[in-house]
Amino acid sequence: MTMKLALIFALGIMSTAALVSAHAQTYQWKDNNGRTVISDSPPPGTAKTKRAIGETPPATGFIETPAASEKKAEEPKTTAEKDLEFKKRQQEAREKAEKAEKEQLAAREKQANCENARRNLAALESNQPVATLDEKGERQAMDTNQRNQEMERARRFMAESCK
Repeated sequence: MTMKLALIFALGIMSTAALVSAHAQTYQWKDNNGRTVISDSPPPGTAKTKRAIGETPPATGFIETPAASEKKAEEPKTTAEKDLEFKKRQQEAREKAEKAEKEQLAAREKQANCENARRNLAALESNQPVATLDEKGERQAMDTNQRNQEMERARRFMAESCK
């Protein structure tokens, strides 16, 4: 019985040793002199090419597409990075909304100025008596020369506002 126990014990130790050595990773790389080095320790940072033995070797003549290289280079993002990107997207959305609102406000103002210029020109061209206020706030009737100057000014303003 002791012989059987010793045999089982010896087989157990041998299988454990075989598993441990089979699990050990072996590395292969080319050093700076172009020599192939095989070792159980990872290659130093100065090695030209790195490949663990047992991995598939890099294909020669294979042209890597940009999408494939981007997938390899992209690592999982941390929560802080995701949060930062989310806040950046929110800020960009706010800025875009503010810009759109300002553009709409400017367009409405331009439209209102155009309408006012059209009304003023129509009033000046109607040959109805038109008056302006002087420095004292009193009404002064426009003569023909003033009316023509104001009509010309209204036309220029309308040309600018109603584009």
